[in-house]
Amino acid sequence: MGMESAAAAAARRDAGIDVSDWIDRQPVGAFQIRVLLLCAAVVFMDGFDAQAIGYVAPSLAKGWALKPGALGPAFGAGLAGLMIGALLLGPAADRIGRKPVIVGSTLFFGLCSLATPAAADLDTLFWIRFVTGLGLGGAMPNAIALTSEFSPQRSRATMITVMFCGFSLGSALGGVLAARLIPAFGWQVVFYLGGLLPLLLVPVLLAALPESARLLALRREPAAAARVVALLRQISPAAAAFDPARTRFVASHEEHAAGSGGARDGFPIAQLFHSGRAGATLLLWVMFFMNLLELYFLANWLPTVINAAGIPETLAIVTTALFQVGGIVGTLTLGRLIDRWGPYGVLTASYALGGVFTVLIGMAAASSVWLVMAATFGAGLCIVGAQISANAFAAGYYPTRIRSTGVGWALGIGRIGSIVGPVLGGFMLAAHWRVPAIFAAGAFPALCAASAAFALGFARFRRASAEAAAAASVAPEPPAATKAEI
Repeated sequence: MGMESAAAAAARRDAGIDVSDWIDRQPVGAFQIRVLLLCAAVVFMDGFDAQAIGYVAPSLAKGWALKPGALGPAFGAGLAGLMIGALLLGPAADRIGRKPVIVGSTLFFGLCSLATPAAADLDTLFWIRFVTGLGLGGAMPNAIALTSEFSPQRSRATMITVMFCGFSLGSALGGVLAARLIPAFGWQVVFYLGGLLPLLLVPVLLAALPESARLLALRREPAAAARVVALLRQISPAAAAFDPARTRFVASHEEHAAGSGGARDGFPIAQLFHSGRAGATLLLWVMFFMNLLELYFLANWLPTVINAAGIPETLAIVTTALFQVGGIVGTLTLGRLIDRWGPYGVLTASYALGGVFTVLIGMAAASSVWLVMAATFGAGLCIVGAQISANAFAAGYYPTRIRSTGVGWALGIGRIGSIVGPVLGGFMLAAHWRVPAIFAAGAFPALCAASAAFALGFARFRRASAEAAAAASVAPEPPAATKAEI
């Protein structure tokens, strides 16, 4: 028995400990909750700062005597920075680690937010918002990736969507605080608060945020193995049996399968199109582009447009905050639905309903503030909830080696849409479009996102059917007696 146990142990060492499978078998414990909460705190700050410019827009436009739509370029500048930050810092984190990029991005956007009140004209505001966006864009995909990599497969979508509630909560709280603080202290106070909070978070992240165990397992270094064991012991005491000097760790069979492709196998962005991933990657980009166009169109211009339709400024800000509150409810709901039923049908329905609610906002703006609030809540539930669920889907679709690259580029391409949305809104306002027409046009991107999600699901169904047919075609013939009995 002893010889058999030793042989079995040796065989397991030769095969390696699969970190991904090991994490998938563990219950969600205090360590994973800590990772989730720290990443939620990062995206909370991200959401607060990203939305701040929209909340201060009516007050800032009046204070600077700006024409309708004049803040569109400043909106677009921050989103352009978000796009570039996601495109550059997603691949960087696949090489140097999630933690340093998350901490550095949080420090950077906190300092930039503190600098925003120094802007005295539109040109200065444009450039400050651009560089702030660089930090915001680097934090988000890596918070998603890190949460994903410590989550068991069975509850991954739920954990990512719960974590990402921090973004919606930060955006919503920003609206509540803006409504109370701007009349008393001016628009600048929102950015002071949005800069101070991330700076206070940085030392907490340095002390408590872990590096990804799956990413460390790919490094195949003795020091990395010791760090993996230390992390796994925090997840479960059973990991105390692992000897870092004698145990080989792998990140999952998918990371090392032939043709899997990864950050170390070549240019990481090219790997998004290898091994049958090209079609899904392009459809993901369409989905992200269209939904983020719609999301940021509403988030940035909703206070201004419904204020112009006759709703008081303070009430318009609170109504816009309901968009993010709806997003929190949608996030919690859709994450559970996706874990149970899969992402494709859930995302298709959510995007389509988001388009319907967007049309209803425009139809109700001139008649009832309560209907506007209800429609805004519904739009947030569907549009924000679906976007956060799409982040979870993208994180689960790509392997560890290119996870931050995949999520970062999906968000980066989506950020192009988030730039286009506010700019188009500015053009429509400058052209004096009627409010119902503005929101009717704003519903079109949601329907495009629904079509992309449906196409992803249809392609998945066809691939599964083809695989089942291929397996059936090579199945052995049943014995003759069995056939006769049948």
